[in-house]
Amino acid sequence: ILTVSLSSSIRSKRWSPYDIIMISLSSSRIILQSWTMLDMFLIIFYNHSFYEENVFVVLKTVYMFLNYSTLWSGAWLSVFCCVKIASFTQPFFIWLKKRIASLVPWMLITSSLYSFATALPFAWGVYGTHNNFIAPLTMTNSSETGVTRKDSLTLLILLCNAGLSLPLILSVLSSILLIRSLWIHTRQMQSNATGFRDPSLEAHMSAIKSVCSSLFIYIIYFICLVFLLCNIFSDLSTEKSMCIVVLAACPVGHSMVLIWSNPKFRELPARILHPANCHIR
Repeated sequence: ILTVSLSSSIRSKRWSPYDIIMISLSSSRIILQSWTMLDMFLIIFYNHSFYEENVFVVLKTVYMFLNYSTLWSGAWLSVFCCVKIASFTQPFFIWLKKRIASLVPWMLITSSLYSFATALPFAWGVYGTHNNFIAPLTMTNSSETGVTRKDSLTLLILLCNAGLSLPLILSVLSSILLIRSLWIHTRQMQSNATGFRDPSLEAHMSAIKSVCSSLFIYIIYFICLVFLLCNIFSDLSTEKSMCIVVLAACPVGHSMVLIWSNPKFRELPARILHPANCHIR
């Protein structure tokens, strides 16, 4: 997706809003996946260094920033598709449809600043929780430590919800509006169908399936991320391992949905596989 979007923008010498969103989404996901692999590598091979104060705080804070950025890029993709495809006649929607192209860069910049502002206080929350969990019992009263731990964890949960709720709400609302618009249009096309296969009708049904799949993956990702950040499961438990696996798989699954639903993204794998098939034959 990143390769196709970049090459398309460079060839045309014009950065379309859709390509800008896809570049932002794919690049943030690549960095997030790489950062997650680094995190797991340090946990497995350098466990002692991982829990050092500065390393632990930096890793978790950057991880949250990348997560927020990825979720915001996915939310803006849903909003952009809803505005460009859905056919509503409300004045605000018409105004937004005319200006969405110029608003996309500002939407991404604003969401990046919001992600940074939400992730930065997370460093202090992680720092406080980290210090509480490594502090010896002789240094502090156990009841006071318990209260401090609870306050720090409460702060982390509030920051997590602040960073995740807005992009989730935007994504869900825009996806529901888009599905509703496509479904109404599809029903109208079905009532006027002549009995033959209508390519336009099939395209609408494919778009509905794509949006539903993306929304489902987005919600599953959100739930697993909240479970991990709230420390609901114990370390090395099966449930926590499943959440980590799902978090790693969801971006890949959503990328496959985007490739499957967009002919432009399907062309590159087809060109790569075609010479290989010819060579095998």
